[in-house]
Amino acid sequence: MDNLAFLSLGSNLDDRLSYLREAVELLRQHDKIEVTNVSSLYETEPVGYTDQGKFLNLAVKLHTALSAEELLKVCQDIEQQLGRKRIIRWGPRTIDLDILLYNQDNIESDDLSVPHPRMHERAFVIIPLLEIEPHIKLPSGEENLQDVLARIPDKEGVRLWKRKNGEDAFAHLGN
Repeated sequence: MDNLAFLSLGSNLDDRLSYLREAVELLRQHDKIEVTNVSSLYETEPVGYTDQGKFLNLAVKLHTALSAEELLKVCQDIEQQLGRKRIIRWGPRTIDLDILLYNQDNIESDDLSVPHPRMHERAFVIIPLLEIEPHIKLPSGEENLQDVLARIPDKEGVRLWKRKNGEDAFAHLGN
């Protein structure tokens, strides 16, 4: 498991917590992925397309033997398994899994951009990420995410919904 990756997960349809739990569990079940940390849950206002329900978001730290492209395929397969429909850009979804960072790589392909191209604009991505990796830096190595977060104006829209508790954060979230 040579590669370090960080994911952002979000859900705003039906039982949001169940979708997030199931997605993390599916990541854990993959034989080439080791989930090493999961953030608390944060409730956030929708971005882009605003005529929809609030999101629950979290961040996941994992080690993997998969390439970034293979990890993307696993994320897309999990979204499919959990009923993700891509109808409206930034619209309602059962689950969304985004690769935020993969090692300290800069990746630009037709299917994948790492670091995630809009993460520096989104407090709902950075706040959970900083919770699990407080001193993380972008691949350029010049700027840490604490400084990026300080420049984002709408941090108040990200509210702690359920704090992680214990060694295995997701097992202790309760209903």
